[in-house]
Amino acid sequence: MNEELDESRAPLLDHLLELRRRLLWSLAALGLAFAVCLYFARPIFSFLVHPLLRAGQGKLIYTQIFEAFFVEIKVAFFAALMLAFPVIANQIWQFVAPGLYRNERRALLPFLFATPVLFISGAALAYYVAIPVALHYLLGFQGDLGGVQQEALPGVGNYLSFVMQFLFGFGLSFLLPVLLMLLERGGVVTRPQLIAARRYAIVGAFAVAAVLTPPDIGSQLLLAIPLMLLYEVAIIGIWFTERKRSSTNQPAVPDA
Repeated sequence: MNEELDESRAPLLDHLLELRRRLLWSLAALGLAFAVCLYFARPIFSFLVHPLLRAGQGKLIYTQIFEAFFVEIKVAFFAALMLAFPVIANQIWQFVAPGLYRNERRALLPFLFATPVLFISGAALAYYVAIPVALHYLLGFQGDLGGVQQEALPGVGNYLSFVMQFLFGFGLSFLLPVLLMLLERGGVVTRPQLIAARRYAIVGAFAVAAVLTPPDIGSQLLLAIPLMLLYEVAIIGIWFTERKRSSTNQPAVPDA
């Protein structure tokens, strides 16, 4: 009995040591990226401010002494997460891959590569299209109110939160095909179930858009329509993977 316990402890200890090693590499990558991004925090934030500048707003204020400093820390951390993501994803893959069969590794690798591409695509749509549309709408409330001049004076902290909400909201929303295809791969959902739930998916897309975007219909459509299209892309992708699985599982035809 004691020998069996010792044998079971040894693999567990090896897994824990491997997990610690992968975590240390991930933290080292994140720390190095944070140091680099902190040095360039002001140019990075300047890049994030461009949509506000193009919308005609040329001033940002901060009303607390440490607000501008903490904004640069947040900017550096968010940028470091994106910069270190390939290393972190690779470390996760190196930890998980040995426990997978060869066909499972082949099935998961495309999702690993598609994740950053889809996230960056969603963030780019937010930066170049959705944020300018939202700013144009929200800054349109400036003007004369019966003799009183209403002027927007956005704070650096509030603006950073506004931009990050868009970037991460759009980026994560664009991972919908990866999520649905992984759920199908794991047997949680099927393609006929996704087709039958299409009307609910449309309602869900507009609900997500209403939460992640300002109340103007333009910003909501800019997120809801891509979400509906990505839902259809996931269904088509599942159809292709089903065909591939069925073709590989067909028994070989014996020679005559």
